[in-house]
Amino acid sequence: MCGITAYTGKGRALPFLIQGLEKLEYRGYDSAGITLVSNGELVTVKTKGALAALKEKLAQYDLDQHAGIGHTRWATHGVPSNLNSHPHTNLSNTISIVHNGIIENYQSIKEGLGMQGYTLASQTDSEVIVHLLDYYYEGDMKAVLRKVMSYLEGSYALCVVSVDEPDTIYAAKKESPMILGMDDTASFCASDIPALISYTKDMITLEDGQMAVLKPGHVSVYDGQGREVEPKFIHIPYDLEAAQKNGYDTFMEKEMHEQPYVIRETLRGRVEDRIIMPELDGIDLHAFDHVYFLACGTAYHAALYAQYLGREWMDIPITCVPASEFRYGNYPVNDRTFCVFVSQSGETADTLAALKMCLKAGAATLTLTNVLDSSLARLADITLYTCAGPEIAVASTKAYTTQLVMLAAMMVKLAYNSGYEVKDLDQFIADLKEIPNAVEAMLDRKNTMAEYARLLADQRDAYFIGRQLDYVNVLEGALKLKEISYVHADAYYAGELKHGPIALIEEGTVVIALATQKEVAAKTISNIEETIARGAEVILIKAPGIHSDKIERQIDLVPVHPYLTGILVAVLLQLFAFYTAKEKGCNVDQPRNLAKSVTVE
Repeated sequence: MCGITAYTGKGRALPFLIQGLEKLEYRGYDSAGITLVSNGELVTVKTKGALAALKEKLAQYDLDQHAGIGHTRWATHGVPSNLNSHPHTNLSNTISIVHNGIIENYQSIKEGLGMQGYTLASQTDSEVIVHLLDYYYEGDMKAVLRKVMSYLEGSYALCVVSVDEPDTIYAAKKESPMILGMDDTASFCASDIPALISYTKDMITLEDGQMAVLKPGHVSVYDGQGREVEPKFIHIPYDLEAAQKNGYDTFMEKEMHEQPYVIRETLRGRVEDRIIMPELDGIDLHAFDHVYFLACGTAYHAALYAQYLGREWMDIPITCVPASEFRYGNYPVNDRTFCVFVSQSGETADTLAALKMCLKAGAATLTLTNVLDSSLARLADITLYTCAGPEIAVASTKAYTTQLVMLAAMMVKLAYNSGYEVKDLDQFIADLKEIPNAVEAMLDRKNTMAEYARLLADQRDAYFIGRQLDYVNVLEGALKLKEISYVHADAYYAGELKHGPIALIEEGTVVIALATQKEVAAKTISNIEETIARGAEVILIKAPGIHSDKIERQIDLVPVHPYLTGILVAVLLQLFAFYTAKEKGCNVDQPRNLAKSVTVE
């Protein structure tokens, strides 16, 4: 997820590019850059680091050009560096591009370009685009861009400038956002509405496969066959502050609704008819005596999910331990230990300390994180990256669900590598590919979850119950509710209620129950009915086909493989926590006493 800006007009381009990047910095902040078209040449300035570093560098220049493109990066290929920063230019410095998305077939394109004598300066997937444009360019940029689009597999939003047309911006889009706008003297585009809203509230949303040609005060849009189409303008009724949140009131709500997109990006190129994870090729867990999953907070719940899958599919000892406890317990680690570390930021102090301890003991290490070049990523032997993009709200939503889908794919790959047969594998993979659509369906239940959240308006306690894999999900649901609504929430194995916790159930007590695993669903329903007999108000989230006439509030999940239900449950429980917090007037983005990344012990 990266931020793109572009401008062509009678005014100076740089002010628009920078203000737009400032408003899009939430989309990426490990590097930034701009290209301006200037008297037959391109002026490109870029740097590793936050946008402030670019602004400091630009202060050395006198830049009054009237067309240019800008970029702020959230890296997916190549560590943050000056070379890996966008824009990327061709060798003759006549064409420059910025790109948001992932080019899945960049490696094969890179090899083909190498055979034609091209040498890439960066480690990015994006740079191949500008060299493809250079290779095929014969004076008609619109035609060559359309040709290059046909070669690209994956997702992209592109902006292109060239010295041959100094007043023209070319833009193209597939599965990554691109917004266009114009006034009487200028045209501009960006990855998201906030970059444009100070200049216009009438915008064009480019559709997949479309291309646009921007000239001062004029925008032309073309379909995939190169035919000009009538641009469809939309009017944006809200102000800048709302625009930064895509019209949502809070970042948490925005980030919950980004989940279908970021899950799709995380799975892209990794889940086809099989799991494609070259990082794990050759990893046979039989080479190890023990596997540990280590993480903190929400990431620990994701790790528990991976542990569950591993124990279902393999007979290898697998243990999940909070990283904060691991260093102080008696957990044997040596060169026959495989340790997996899960962290959104890659900087969690407890997890980082546990990794260093395991490295010192000679263990093989793997990190799953959302941040390229983070401390955990640099130190681990193997790193897998999710594509959640920057997460602003403190309570994790999209970072968590992208962890779940990546871990699901990872455990299938490790089971296959280790010679284990995964039951119903074809169905599991097919359903995993459809998870973004299923998550979209869960987000459509927001009104129901808002209604159920009112049950907690005057309550100080809630109880979450479930069995087997559902227990992982009740842990995360209870944590989310505590984090942002300050409602005391406990999570229990449903079968453990009768061993003490049921004493807490009284008239009006809210119980959130999960029954997604059919083999234990009847037992869970029996436990739920015990709480109803004591006056509990129950919310049941269940797989289709599971039912109880005694439970008033029931929500069916979209049918998916039972081992994938937790991803859908997580979304519903995020919504439940969110609307409970709103009901109680809490600040959902910045809950008290919490930080986004815990970098101290």
